[in-house]
Formats: sequence, structure tokens, C-alpha cells
Amino acid sequence: MFFNPETWVAVAFVILMVVFGYLGVFKSAMTALDHRAARIKAELDDAARLKQEAAKVLADYKARSATAEREAADIIANARAEAERIAADAKAKMEDFVARRTKTAESKIALAEAQALADVRAAAAEAAVQAASTILSQSVRGQVADDLLAKGISEVRQKLN
Repeated sequence: MFFNPETWVAVAFVILMVVFGYLGVFKSAMTALDHRAARIKAELDDAARLKQEAAKVLADYKARSATAEREAADIIANARAEAERIAADAKAKMEDFVARRTKTAESKIALAEAQALADVRAAAAEAAVQAASTILSQSVRGQVADDLLAKGISEVRQKLN
């Protein structure tokens, strides 16, 4: 048994462990492991805190995004309503303009018709006066004829115009 190398390895290991125990290597190793565990726990706590903050920021972003989308939809709806209102106003103004233009054209046409009718009546009156003047001047002679002729011509002009 003392000539077996495994025995001497076991004895050396036990002596090494006793020396480590005497020197406090186990306590140092345990302290170092405890410090490392504490550091890892602190990092995990910090990571959890950062995760919660990120979740809050994400929720805030989603809320702002939804609000912005609603505002954009409202703006688009208002713009469409405004465009429809402007189009309706433009259509009403155009219809009013066309109606006024039509009425103006109709009144100009009626005025032109009345003027043409007056011109025709005046021409007819002038022709009647000329004819009456010619007929009366040939049939009646003298001062009485001239007075009658002038009076008749003025009456015809008044009645025809």
C-alpha cells in the first residue's frame, strides 16, 4: 500500500487540503465565490430593472403611436370634410354664376327683341307717314291741306310709336 502511487497522491491531497484549511484558502475561495454571486445577483437585478424600464418605454411609445395615428386620422377626416365643403361651395358658386349669366343673356335677348320690335314699328310708322303724306298731298291742296297734313302726320306718329 505505501508503494502504490495512488496512495501517495491521496496522502499529498489530504496534506494539501489541510494546508489550504490552515491558510484560509477555503474561506478566501468562499468569499470570492460569495462576492461573485452577489455581483451576478446585482447584475441580474439591474437587468430586471432595465427590462421593466424598457417595457414602460415601449408601452409609452405604443400609446404615443396610437395617439399620433388617431390624430392623423382626425386630420385626414377634417381635410376631407373641408375639401368636400369647398367643392360644394365652388359648385354652388358656379351654379349661381351660370344662373346669373343665363339671366343676363336672357334679359339682353329680351332687350334686343324689344329694340328690334321698336325699330320695326318705327320703320312701319315712317313708311305709313310717308304713304299718308304722299296720298294727302296729292289729294288735298292749299293751306288747309297743309294744316290737315301736318296734324294727321303727327297723330299717326304718336299712335304708331
